[in-house]
Amino acid sequence: MTTVEINFDGLIGPTHNYAGLSLGNVASAANAGEVSAPRQAALQGLAKMKRLMDLGIPQGVLPPQERPHVPVLRALGFDGSDSAVCAAAWAADPALFRNAFAASAMWTANAATVSPKPDTADGRIHLTVANLASMAHRSLEAPETEQWLRLAFSDEAHFCVHPPLRFGVHFGDEGAANHMRLAPAHGAPGVEVFVYGEDRGGRFPARQRRRASEAVARLHGLDPKRTLFVAQSDAAIQAGAFHNDVVAVANEHVLFAHEHAFEDKGAFYAALEEALPGVVIIEVPANEVGLEDAIRTYLFNSQLISLPPEGREPGSMALVMPQECRENQRVWSYVEKLLAADNPIREAIVIDVRESMRNGGGPACLRLRVQADAAAFAAIDRRFLLDEALWERLCRVVERHWPERITASDIGNPALWDEVRAARRALLTEMRLA
Repeated sequence: MTTVEINFDGLIGPTHNYAGLSLGNVASAANAGEVSAPRQAALQGLAKMKRLMDLGIPQGVLPPQERPHVPVLRALGFDGSDSAVCAAAWAADPALFRNAFAASAMWTANAATVSPKPDTADGRIHLTVANLASMAHRSLEAPETEQWLRLAFSDEAHFCVHPPLRFGVHFGDEGAANHMRLAPAHGAPGVEVFVYGEDRGGRFPARQRRRASEAVARLHGLDPKRTLFVAQSDAAIQAGAFHNDVVAVANEHVLFAHEHAFEDKGAFYAALEEALPGVVIIEVPANEVGLEDAIRTYLFNSQLISLPPEGREPGSMALVMPQECRENQRVWSYVEKLLAADNPIREAIVIDVRESMRNGGGPACLRLRVQADAAAFAAIDRRFLLDEALWERLCRVVERHWPERITASDIGNPALWDEVRAARRALLTEMRLA
């Protein structure tokens, strides 16, 4: 077995709702207060996982986190039983409780930053848990994320899991959503690109700090000559590209990016071409796909994947993209042009993740990429690796236990709190994690 890329998707949790908690996330704000469909959302996510499995691409899964997040409510002075704590918090501060109820850990592109063996000084796979310090609801995720990652990647001969960075927003770290890796192949030494934002007084904040990216690179033992720190375009941030993966994605030797993704694209492209001769840079012109269309459809939040060679030209890649791309005439016209051109991207695989999209998370938001050789792959805890049988069992759990819908007022309903806790327990039991 050569080095492969495994996509670890977050299973969308039973508290999936539209509370509009994420400043700078245009879709999240636009759909605030709308009725969500947690069961449909989770089944959409599972269907995406199955689509990749059917292509022969290894697929992992991480469970949703415990919500409502009672420990943070207790730490803020609410006491009594779990239900009493939730009731008191909902009555006293509904906005706080909505943060404690969020299902945002489903977007595992923000779970951690991952560097594979060929890039690290000690020849192990390094994962640094993201602190997600810039948003209250997301800052709650790091402890449980670290718990699951330490369990899934417990073999220290192959893996090193680092805790989240300290010092809050001063070292704000949003994980792999602002990190790209380019290499001739998954198993070859690569160039790791850390994309950060610079606050310039705009209406939306930059979330990734350069100093955080530099710290992660040091912790992972990366070669400074093959590590690039690149400023995200402020125009993209202010348009609603709150993470780099909303305007750029990379896979092996291909970078697929919007014309306005980076603040100084000329310097970045030159540095990348020097560090990785043979890199293919596909830049989408703004006059064909504007930032507004890119963000509305999440064209760049597609999963750019390497396709198995059977029946295909070697080196072929595909974009696993949301159906919103096909529904937008300008974007789909560009996609058709892209597929007809001479480049490694040969296929567009259109999927339905509309429930996640309405909260500002496309296909790429839902997965954390881990490149592993045969020995490391064998060392991953099998409970987190998806196969046909586990996939079917997870679908049955979701169909039986996930709420069909959640309204804004439902969030304060004690019966719903009991329902979502029971749903998660059923899932963990099915995964043998309880």
